Parts: sequence; C-alpha cells; structure tokens
Amino acid sequence: MVRSLWSAATGMIAQQTNVDTIANNLANVNTTGYKTQVNQFKSLLYQNLQTETTSGNGETKPTGAQVGLGVRNAAITSRFKEGNLLESTSLTDFAIEGEGFFAVRGEDGETYYTRNGSFLWAINSGGGVTLTNSEGLKVLDSRGRTIELGNNYITNRITVSQDGQICYPNANGNPTPIGVAIGAYQFNNPTGLTKEGDSLYAVSDASGPAINEATNNQVQKSRFLQSYLEGSNVQVVDEMVNLIVAQRAYELNSKAITASDQMMQQANQLRQ
Repeated sequence: MVRSLWSAATGMIAQQTNVDTIANNLANVNTTGYKTQVNQFKSLLYQNLQTETTSGNGETKPTGAQVGLGVRNAAITSRFKEGNLLESTSLTDFAIEGEGFFAVRGEDGETYYTRNGSFLWAINSGGGVTLTNSEGLKVLDSRGRTIELGNNYITNRITVSQDGQICYPNANGNPTPIGVAIGAYQFNNPTGLTKEGDSLYAVSDASGPAINEATNNQVQKSRFLQSYLEGSNVQVVDEMVNLIVAQRAYELNSKAITASDQMMQQANQLRQ
C-alpha cells in the first residue's frame, strides 16, 4: 500500500517540474531567440513480485510480475526550430536564417553563443565603436575576435550583407565590405548546449565544439538579415494544451494518494 503513495508522489513531483518548464516557455514567449524547452520522463526501477516460474501443472509461465516504482524527470531539452522573423527599425538588429549562432565574449573571457541578434554599437576606450549585445558583451567576428571599428565610422551608415560582411559607403556612396564579418557558428548537437541565461549557451561535451561557418565548407552557410530579429519559437496554443495535460496528470496522482490513504484507513479499522 505504501508503494502506491510513493509512486504517486513521484508523479506529482515530475508533473510539477513539467508545469515549471511550460511556465518558463510561456514567460519567454516574447524573448528574442528563445527556444522552447520540452520535459522528458523516464520510469523508475521495477520491483519483482513474482519471477518467471512454472505453474502447479508444470507449465512454464513466460512472464513474471513486476510493479513500477514511479517516474522521474529524465531531461529538459530545447527545440531549435527557427522562430518567426520580426521586422525591426534598428540597423543593429540581426536575425540568422539557418543553423548558425552568434558568438559573444563573456565577462569571464569565455565564448558564449546566442540566437538573439539584438546588438548595439558602444563607444570603446579608443574612441571607436564596438558591436555588443544589450548586456554589453562584445560580439565576435568570423575570426573569433571582437568587432571594433575606428572613430571615423558613422554607425548609422554601417550595413551588413547577407553573408555577414560589415559594409560602409565608399566615395560613390555604395556599400563596400571593410574586411570584417560577423561570425556564425554551428554545432553537431545544439540540444547539448548548456543554458547560461540571458539567451546564452555554452559549449559542452554533448554539443561538440563550435563549427566556424567561415572556415568549414562542409556546413550550409547561414544568412544574416539586418533590421530583423528572430522571435521565440514558443507556440502558445501547444503550451496551453500541455499545461492542461500536466495539470490533469498532477490531479490524478494526487487522487491516487487520496485513494491509498483511504484504503489504509479502512484496513486499520478492521480490528475495531
């Protein structure tokens, strides 16, 4: 009888984590570059009540009797399906079409990756400008270096081509590449990236090392779109349906605990 109490309790705990994941998805429905997270479950150990044996007539019983001990959360994975492209009025907003990620230099000196292309030009110590994200982290180019331009560049005249090349008008007013390109990086297994918050991801053993699109001809190149942002890929209707299912599962597990409690109460009353 106690086994049912603990099994149902594991179900309630697992569904609470599931609701937490769904709530986080809904909370980030308007977060630029956010990727939907999905909760995955796995069953716990099984307890043998009766092993494979023979009946009284000597006939073989092909299966035994096993009862499960509940459920637990196996993983919370991100779905890297592209979100909708949202038009922006800023020349420093970029969206990536394809599998690529932007790269930024963290405050700890490590490199992090993101699909959030909401960038800004910031004045650096030399009087020039540096491309950063909204948190002030420096964006990296295709060579893994920070993108820093001299004080002779007027930021509202800087454009970026679809292959990531930063361009500036020449004497005739035509945009001309200046030899610097925004970096785009891919991963063999992006779901293995470690989430760091602020829409940033870190490399892990599960994701594999970053693949620089500029130096690897085996990957399909991403396309940069200036004055666009990639919206969240959260589907509100799907999340609401998942929330209802998780809530009902939580209620069913709580009813199983109530039923077990009532059965134990009746068993205790037999001696009265």
